[in-house]
Amino acid sequence: MSSVASKVHPLFSSLSHFLTWRTLGFRTICSGRLGFATSDTDQPVAGTKVLDSFKEEFEIGSRLITLETGKIARFANGAVVLGMDETKVLSTVTSSKGDAVQDFLPLTVDYQEKQFAQGVIPNTFMRREGAPKERELLCGRIIDRPIRPLFPAGFYHEVQVMASVLSSDGKQDPDVMAANATSAALMLSDIPWGGPIGVIRVGRICGQFVVNPTMDELSLSDLNLVYACTKDKTLMIDVQAREISEKDLEAGLRLAHPEAVKYLEPQIRLAAKAGKHKKEYKLSMISDRTLENVSSLAEASIEAVFTDPSYGKFERGEALDKITQEVKKTLEVECDEESLQVLPKAVDTVRKKVVRKRIITEGFRVDGRHLDQVRPIYCEAGNLPILHGSSLFSRGDTQVLCTVTLGAPGDAQRLESLVGPPTKRFMLHYSFPPFSINEVGKRMGLNRREVGHGTLAEKALLAVLPPENDFPYTVRLNSEVMASDGSTSMATVCGGSMALLDAGIPLREHVAGVSVGLVSEIDPSTGEIKDYRIVTDILGLEDHLGDMDFKIAGTRKGVTAIQLDIKPAGIPLDIICESLEHALKGRLQILDHMDREISAPRTQDDRNSPRLATLKYSNETLRRLIGPLGALKRKIEEETGARISVSDGTLTILAKNQSAMEKVQEKIDFIIGREIEVGGIYKGIVTSVKEYGAFVEFNGGQQGLLHISELSHDPVSRVSDVVSVGQQLSLMCIGTDVRGNIKLSLKATSPRLESDKRNVVEGSVPVQKEDIHVWASIEDVSNERKQESPLSKNNTSGVNHSTSEIPIILIRSVAECDEEEKSSGLSQSSKSGLKPTAAPKCDVREKKIPSQDDDVLSLFTIPNGFSSSKPKIPKAFLEKGRKKASNSTFKFEDGDEDRCNTSQTDTHEKLSDDETKVESLMTTKNLKLGTKVNAKVFQIRAHGLVLDLGGGIRGMYRFEGNDKDSFELGNELMVECSNFTSKGIPVMSLVDEE
Repeated sequence: MSSVASKVHPLFSSLSHFLTWRTLGFRTICSGRLGFATSDTDQPVAGTKVLDSFKEEFEIGSRLITLETGKIARFANGAVVLGMDETKVLSTVTSSKGDAVQDFLPLTVDYQEKQFAQGVIPNTFMRREGAPKERELLCGRIIDRPIRPLFPAGFYHEVQVMASVLSSDGKQDPDVMAANATSAALMLSDIPWGGPIGVIRVGRICGQFVVNPTMDELSLSDLNLVYACTKDKTLMIDVQAREISEKDLEAGLRLAHPEAVKYLEPQIRLAAKAGKHKKEYKLSMISDRTLENVSSLAEASIEAVFTDPSYGKFERGEALDKITQEVKKTLEVECDEESLQVLPKAVDTVRKKVVRKRIITEGFRVDGRHLDQVRPIYCEAGNLPILHGSSLFSRGDTQVLCTVTLGAPGDAQRLESLVGPPTKRFMLHYSFPPFSINEVGKRMGLNRREVGHGTLAEKALLAVLPPENDFPYTVRLNSEVMASDGSTSMATVCGGSMALLDAGIPLREHVAGVSVGLVSEIDPSTGEIKDYRIVTDILGLEDHLGDMDFKIAGTRKGVTAIQLDIKPAGIPLDIICESLEHALKGRLQILDHMDREISAPRTQDDRNSPRLATLKYSNETLRRLIGPLGALKRKIEEETGARISVSDGTLTILAKNQSAMEKVQEKIDFIIGREIEVGGIYKGIVTSVKEYGAFVEFNGGQQGLLHISELSHDPVSRVSDVVSVGQQLSLMCIGTDVRGNIKLSLKATSPRLESDKRNVVEGSVPVQKEDIHVWASIEDVSNERKQESPLSKNNTSGVNHSTSEIPIILIRSVAECDEEEKSSGLSQSSKSGLKPTAAPKCDVREKKIPSQDDDVLSLFTIPNGFSSSKPKIPKAFLEKGRKKASNSTFKFEDGDEDRCNTSQTDTHEKLSDDETKVESLMTTKNLKLGTKVNAKVFQIRAHGLVLDLGGGIRGMYRFEGNDKDSFELGNELMVECSNFTSKGIPVMSLVDEE
C-alpha cells in the first residue's frame, strides 16, 4: 500500500528514501498533523496468555465424557464444559455478594439453546433468539429439581445457574449433560452445596435397557427415564413411558442408580484440582429459644385445627392465620423482637411438626382420611356439547375443566430445538389462574410451573393416542384449573383422558394419575430415616409440609409418566419403589370412576364433529387452486371457515362439520375438479340441450353427457322438459363410452320407488362419496367407506362375464344417430371419394346384466315411440331365395355398425306363433353360430338391414349386389347366425327356402 504522503502530492513519490517522513523521524500524516514515530525496536511484544485448564475423562454407557474447566468463563464462581461426542454444554454458577433478605432460596436456572450450536441462523424477523421456549424451560427444571434440596438450610442468598449449549451433533439430548455440568460447576465454586450429584438417562429397546441412548435409539424406546441421585439416595425422577409395568420400572430405577453414581468421582477429582474454598455465608436460622417460645404459644391451637376434619381449605387457613396473629400480639407484649422477625417461619415449623406427628403416630390426615384413601371423585364428560370434546373432573376440592380441539395436520406446533422432532401434533396447555386459589394476580407469559405441569400430563396421555397414520388430526387439549387443593396436574390427566374420548379419539386405554406423598421421621444423630408413612392423594397442605411429591400417571396396564420432587437431601430408592404400589391402588380406584362416566370414544354428530379430507392432485393443479400469492386459497377459507393445507401433491381440508366440508369441496371442485370416479356425485351446470340429452360442465371444466334415458326413472319425451341451459344439477358418473366420453346420470341420484327396486340390475355401482375421515367410536371403525378405483382404470362395471361370452353393448337409436350426424356434419351425403369418416360420438354405455335367475337377457329393444309398418314379404324373395352367407368376418362401413343399434327399454315384446318356427324364444343364451330364426326387417340402411330377431335382439345383414330394393320394412325373413362383430352384434345371412 502506498503511503499517505504519496497520495497527497505526486512530488513526494520522487523524493529519495532518506528524505521521506519515516527517515526524518516523523509519523505519517494523519488528520493533518505530524508526529514523531517511535522505533520498531521500542514497541512491546504481546505475551502469550496461558490458560490453566483442567480436564477429566471417563466412560458411561459406552460414551466417552469429558469435564473441563479453566479455559472459558473464568470470572464465574464455577464454570464447567461437559462434552459427549461432538455435543458440548457450558454451565456457570454465580451467587450474590450481599446478605440475604428473603426467607427462601432464590435459585434461578436458565437453560438456553442457541441456533449457532447446530450451524443455523434463527428464522425469526430479528434473526436472533427470543424469549425462552418451552423446551428450554423444561430443561431448566430438570437442572433445578435435583440441585435445590442440597443447598444448606437457611442459605437464602441469590444463586443463578446459566447453562448454554455450545455445539450439538443432534445425537445426544443436552439436558442431562447440562445437569451434570451444573453439579460439577457447583462443586468447583465457593458456594456451599451438598453435592455432587449424577444424572443419567435410561431407555428400553426390545426389553433391553440402554444407558445414555442417542436420539435415534430414544425414538425406538418405550421408556425415557431421567434419574438423579447422590451416592446413596434418590433426588429426582422424570419418566415418559408406554405403559411400562411397575416391576419393569423398578428394574430400570435400580439399574439407573449405579450408572448415575459414576458421574460423582470425576467431579470430586476435578474439584480437588481446580475447586475453590467454600465461602462463609450467613445462614438465616431459627434459634432454639424462639422455636420453643412460639411452640408453647401456638402448638395446642394448631393441633386442634388439624385434628378437626370439618375444616375446609380456606376455613383451615383462616383459623391458622388467627393463631398466628394471637401469637404475634403476645410476642409484641413481651417485646421479643427476635421471635417477631422469624414468626411466619417459626409458626410454619410448628405446623409441620404437628401434622407429621399425627400422620406417623395415629395414621390420620388433616381431613380425616386414612393414609391410602382417595378423596371423593366427580366425573362429567361432554359438559360443553358444542365443543369437539370436554370434561369436568373433581377430586376433593381440586377441580379441572378440560376441552379438546381438533385441527388439520398443518396446525401441528413447529419446534425449533436442537434435538427431537420438528413438529408436535398433540399439545396440552395447562393454565393455573389466580382465582383457583382465591388470590389476585396478573396473567403473564409462559410460567415455568404451568409448562412443567402441562408437559407431565401431555407425556401421560401421549402414550395412548392412536398413531398418526390412523389418526391424522392435530389435537389441542386445554386444561383450566377451576380450583386447586393439591395435584392439579394429575387431575388434568384424568380430565384430559375423558375429554379425548368425548371428542371421539380412539384411545387405547383410560389414563389416570395420583400424587403420593411421604412423611418421615429423621434420627437426629445419624440423619437417617427411622420411620415413615406413604400418603396417597395428598392435599396442597400435605405437599407443603411433607417430604416428597411423587406424581404417577398410567393405565391399568402400566405407567405412562412420572415426576418426583423432594424436599430433603435425598430419599432411599427402596421407599420410592414401595410408593409405586400405593400409587397403583389409588390409580385403579380413579379409573373405575372414569370408566363409569365414559369408557369408549363417543360418536360425534354432524353438527359438531370436524371433518378431514385428504385429496391427491398434481402440483400444477394445486398451483391453480392456491392462486396468485394464495389469494384463491384464502378466499375459500374466509368464505367457508375451513382450513386448507397444501403439500407436495396432497390437499388437506379441515372443516368444522359435514356441511362446511361439502361447501368447501364444492368450491374446490369448481376451480380444479377432482379425480373422476364411477359412482361419484358431482355438481355441474347444463351448457347445452340436445334431443338425445344434455351436455353438462362439471368438475373444474370437464364435459359430460347426460343422456335422455338417464334423466328420470319415468319415460321422458323431451329433454327440455326436465333440464334447461344454466341449470345446476347433482349428477352421478356412471362410466365412459368406448371413446372415453364421460356419461352422467340424474336418475341415479334420485330415490327409486319400492316397486322399481326389483328391476335394479344386480351388481350395479354404488353411490360413492369422498373419503372423509370422521373418528367415531371403535365400533364404527369397521364401517368406514373404502375408496373405489378411479375412472381412469376403466373399472366402470361389475358385469358377470361368466353369464355370456358376448360383450354387452348399448348403442344409440336411429333418431339419435341421425341427429348426431346432422350436428357433426357427417350425413350420408358426404362425397364417396373421401376416406371413411369416423363414427359419430354415440353414447356407448356398458350396462349391468341381470342375475342368472332372470329369464330373459335384454340386449336391444325398440326405442320409445317407434313403430314399424305392416310386414310385407316381397315376391321376388319368395320365388328366388337367397344363398347362405360366407363365414368370413362381416364388416360395415364406419358408423354403420353403431347406427344399427337402439337404446334399451324395460319392456319385451311377445313373439307371435309364426316367429317360433325355428326358435320359440330368442335369447342370448340360445343365439349361437348356425342358429336359424325368423326375423323381421326393422330398418333399411345404405349398406344393409337391421333385423329384429325377437326377444328384443337386433342383428345385421349386409346387401349382396343390388338387392336393396327387394326389401321393405316389416318383411319376414329366414336367417341364420353366421358371425358376431367385435361388439357382440350378431351377423345374419339369408337361408334359401326349401
